[in-house]
Amino acid sequence: MFDSPLSASAYEVLGVDPTATDDELRRAYRLRLRQTHPDTGGDAADFIQVQRAWDLIGTPEGRAAYDRGHGFSAASDEPGWDGWQPPRPQTDTRPRARSYGHPGGWRRERYLRLIREWAGHGVDVPDPYDPALVRSAPREVRRLLADALAEEATARTVSDLGMGFTVWHDVQAGADADAKLDHVVLSPSGLYGILSEDFSEVVRFRRGEIIGRGVDGRAPVATLLARMRVIAKAARVRFGGAIVVLPDDDLDQAINELGKVRGIPVVVVRRSALATVLRRGVPGARDIGGNELFDVRTRLQQTVRFV
Repeated sequence: MFDSPLSASAYEVLGVDPTATDDELRRAYRLRLRQTHPDTGGDAADFIQVQRAWDLIGTPEGRAAYDRGHGFSAASDEPGWDGWQPPRPQTDTRPRARSYGHPGGWRRERYLRLIREWAGHGVDVPDPYDPALVRSAPREVRRLLADALAEEATARTVSDLGMGFTVWHDVQAGADADAKLDHVVLSPSGLYGILSEDFSEVVRFRRGEIIGRGVDGRAPVATLLARMRVIAKAARVRFGGAIVVLPDDDLDQAINELGKVRGIPVVVVRRSALATVLRRGVPGARDIGGNELFDVRTRLQQTVRFV
């Protein structure tokens, strides 16, 4: 949870400065436990977050490792630093899914432009992914990076599923510049539209929609379905289901079936469960097989445009 660009740092959750002494840290932890405990009127999600923060920085060894990885010490420049970084190419000879487009590219471009405007007044900054810089940026800027990372994580999962899968990333889904569908996945189990998000908070569901503090009043499911309709109409294809992929910490259950929303089966899944869902299929989704699979792939390949 604390690795998301949208998440508060462990220190912020406990309400202390990164330079706090061990005694100050311990007192702050006990205070935050009392404040957030559900039995005293606190919020359960906040209570869990406080416990996770203490697990990370409650011991000298854990705190030192956390500081190195999150830009709280000069050691963040050491070779072992594991903070946010652009993905690095890796050598892998396994069969991959057919993949088109640049996952997360649209949001990364906008993140880089806005972080330079905010931090460097239009001038390039030495490291736009420096953890301390990311953490101090406005929330709307951090959200762009968080969602780009989420899209890239989904792309890696789909790629590992093998040659039976075809995926298009950052698909244009309307006249507006930001009207895009994160992923369109064609598989033996069906044709799916996928939204990759990171709300940095545990979410809930109401009437076929995702709600919660981190959702910021948006309607992710409705937006996903609207953009799927644009693609379906242009390519003359039928989607079998819609999938929203969230970080594991954002969901209490691995797979959450919302039923049919506007006639389309919708599931919200943890990132770690996405491969299972794509292999087995979304419950209630329409299967695609035989010649139809090749026909759908051809129609999409001829129609899809990228943002």
